[in-house]
Amino acid sequence: MEIKGKALKYRDNINTDEIIPAKFLNIRSEEELGRHCMEGIDLLFNSKVRKGDVIVAGRNFGCGSSREHAPVSIKAAGISCVIAESFARIFFRNAINIGLPIIELKDSSKKISENDILEVNLEKGKIINHSKNNEEYTFFAFPEFLKNIINTGGLIPYIKADINKKGVKTK
Repeated sequence: MEIKGKALKYRDNINTDEIIPAKFLNIRSEEELGRHCMEGIDLLFNSKVRKGDVIVAGRNFGCGSSREHAPVSIKAAGISCVIAESFARIFFRNAINIGLPIIELKDSSKKISENDILEVNLEKGKIINHSKNNEEYTFFAFPEFLKNIINTGGLIPYIKADINKKGVKTK
């Protein structure tokens, strides 16, 4: 899977309340959640983001609560993946569960600048920064089972596809 998009850059310790403020947690529509993504830290986010863009951040992205609303809002806003130096573990798992690719890249906040054009190859574990003379960064590619979860759109679609593939009848 290849991703190409513009980098939207953020600092260390972005918490889930900054990604999607608590006042929006009663919204059920993913599309509506996407319209409020990053509102706790960047009121201009939705005017800047374009489908396929990439969030780049420092350490501990997604810290705070365990709510799935945060990665759902990011994906619904059109972000194709999140690159950070590290992630809160529950955010990491929630992102995978909904099919949002997340990449840990050492010194990502130093290597990548706002508006850099990035090409991310999840299969090869490689990022090309087209804005910096095609500079390449490597990361650990996901194991096969995680790639399958992401490629099918998340854990629930993955489980449904697996059940259908095995011919198991459900009600």
